[in-house]
Amino acid sequence: MKYQKELQRLLLDDPIRMKALYAVRALNLSDGWIGAGFVRDAVWDRLHGYGQRPVAGDVDVVWFDSERSDPAQDSYLEEKLSQQSSVFNWSVKNQARMHQRNGNGPYLSTENALLYWPETATAVAVRVGNTHIIEIIAPYGLGDLFELRLRPTPQFEGEKLNIFRQRLTTKRWAERYPMLQLIVPS
Repeated sequence: MKYQKELQRLLLDDPIRMKALYAVRALNLSDGWIGAGFVRDAVWDRLHGYGQRPVAGDVDVVWFDSERSDPAQDSYLEEKLSQQSSVFNWSVKNQARMHQRNGNGPYLSTENALLYWPETATAVAVRVGNTHIIEIIAPYGLGDLFELRLRPTPQFEGEKLNIFRQRLTTKRWAERYPMLQLIVPS
């Protein structure tokens, strides 16, 4: 995958993000990853010359286990992570139930769930694998992320386009990252 080594190096060189990745790894979650802004902001901060900055917002932990999809399980995992490292605002979501909230058919895995996230540059997740190598899932690749293109995923190009546009406003990406190229279907 293009840019894979760059993303691995960027994360390995970031002790704050590595601490979060190892905290999640210690939980031994089924199909467990950290995604969204945790990855996206690290890349965009680097590409904008901001250097390493603290993790802003939630640390989105995503996992998949259809046998343990009760929301209380996610709350329990958030508490466990907070006990390990209270510097992060942990948000844990079992993707086995998130299709219901999003109005989609059932997801098959964490990677499959990422297909339904709003932006291609956000639909990226990472974890520390058993061999301590950073593993990456990115169903839309890493090109948009590293080439500073902000575009909706196919799921958000039609009737959900307003959700994408609302996220542009609330996340203030154009202000925070002025080199972004916004690609929105008309």
